[in-house]
Amino acid sequence: QVQAVASGGASVQAGGSLRLSCSASGNTYNDSNCIGWFRQAPGKEREGIATIYTALGRPYLADSVKGRFTISQDNAKKLVHLEMNRLKPEDTAMYFCAAARLSLGVCIAPGRAGRPADFDDWGQGTQVTVSS
Repeated sequence: QVQAVASGGASVQAGGSLRLSCSASGNTYNDSNCIGWFRQAPGKEREGIATIYTALGRPYLADSVKGRFTISQDNAKKLVHLEMNRLKPEDTAMYFCAAARLSLGVCIAPGRAGRPADFDDWGQGTQVTVSS
């Protein structure tokens, strides 16, 4: 079974930084062309916060994280990283990554990108807790 597995979550103080990694098992990385990062806080819907169109390395970042988070890829290791800086308590959530085969526009266009329903190959998440 192919999966995209998130790792790197931890408990940090507000203002701190973390780097999450998404590892695609099986043929997920080669068969997909869009990797997304999502988060879900208790009682809230899953939110797409960053995607990358891996064929071109082009990213999308949601307004809620723009300027603080960056998404990047390591094709050799089949990893996609989410670098999170200036963390806030409202960033506290379970973070997931997922893979899909999407058009460029669906993957990264503002207003369209980051819809959980577009993605399959979900793996277990990693918890990020930011304390004030």
